[in-house]
Amino acid sequence: GEAPIPPPTIPSIILENLPTFNLAFCFEERLRLLETSFNEYRQTNQFAHAVFAIPGIVHQYMDQQMKEAVREAVQIQTDQLQDSLQRENDEFLRNIDENMKNVLKGLVKTQVKEQVSHILPRVEEFVNATLEAEVLTRSLISVKLYIFKTQKY
Repeated sequence: GEAPIPPPTIPSIILENLPTFNLAFCFEERLRLLETSFNEYRQTNQFAHAVFAIPGIVHQYMDQQMKEAVREAVQIQTDQLQDSLQRENDEFLRNIDENMKNVLKGLVKTQVKEQVSHILPRVEEFVNATLEAEVLTRSLISVKLYIFKTQKY
């Protein structure tokens, strides 16, 4: 076979004039552009994150508003129910009061009748005795007057 061919030697002057890696591929410029793009992306991403957060915020706000509206509706209903129950309770108490008055009137009438039936005979006795005494007193006075007048003549 053939002997391997050694690579050609490149004179150092040519190597010195070759562009650097940085220069050849514009590494610094590309890195700066990439950093700028990344910063823009981060800002855009923060904006996108904020935009994507809006529905959640709106949903949370609507939930809060709905809870508040339901709470107010329940409170109004509860207040109306309490008012209604209070009116019913007041009416019930008025009826009880009226019934108690009627029962007490009946009891008082009954007791008065009983007391009168016990007292009336005593009153009649007293009145009769007083009338008898009055009649006797008048009769006595009449007799005395008669005697007085007859003795004068």
